[in-house]
Amino acid sequence: MSDLTTAREALMAEAIGDLGKLLDRVETLVPTLEARQLELVQASTDLAGQVNAYARRMEDITENMKSQAVKYMARRADELVRATVDTQTRAMDEAARTVFRNEVGPALQRMVKPLQDVSDLARRGGRPWEWWLLHVATAVLSSAISWGMAAWLWLR
Repeated sequence: MSDLTTAREALMAEAIGDLGKLLDRVETLVPTLEARQLELVQASTDLAGQVNAYARRMEDITENMKSQAVKYMARRADELVRATVDTQTRAMDEAARTVFRNEVGPALQRMVKPLQDVSDLARRGGRPWEWWLLHVATAVLSSAISWGMAAWLWLR
């Protein structure tokens, strides 16, 4: 049994030595881990600052895109309104021409005809002697021709 106890003691001594080496390694690792922890905390802080800056830039970009979209929609709406107004104006012009041609034009013609007749009567009524002068000239000329023919026949 003494061999077994000695072997056990030897293994325990070796395990205790290995444990001591492990503890020494862990102790040397602690400052490195603390330094890495500080670096990670600093990196996390820097990353949080970068995320905040990125979020602000994204908000600025989003606001810019909103304003650009609103300007584009306003411009397109204005173009559509102008096109619609032009189309409506042309349609109203054509409708007015059609109404004038089909409704107002004939009515005006019916109203103008009596006015033209009255105008003609007024023109003739303004110088009635022209008509009588024409009749007198016709009578004198036909009488002269008749006398001339009679004289020619009588002289012959």
